[in-house]
Amino acid sequence: LGKIAAPAMTQGYIASVGLPFPVLSYLMAIVVEVGGGLLLLAGYQTRIVAPIMAAFTVAAALAFHRDFSDQNQMIHFLKNIAITGGLLQVAAFGAGSVSLDARRALTRTNP
Repeated sequence: LGKIAAPAMTQGYIASVGLPFPVLSYLMAIVVEVGGGLLLLAGYQTRIVAPIMAAFTVAAALAFHRDFSDQNQMIHFLKNIAITGGLLQVAAFGAGSVSLDARRALTRTNP
């Protein structure tokens, strides 16, 4: 029951904040969060993926955590802003030496 109810509850939450097309928004969130997360984990195209995820995270903060009179909402809003800062750092500096991006750069310079 939990596996079936979770998507419906999430889509209901998306609809409750006034976002259009809750099912499409839910599917887009899965693609961005899971797909982008896996790309970041692998270190593939991080300078492209990180700003997209940062923008998505700010949009989620503004859409879902805008009731600043609720301390819980404020904490979640600030959490999203902190995550955005980390994503922008990855966008600025890249994935690092143990990433697919670094391996691709190495193979380009040493054919």
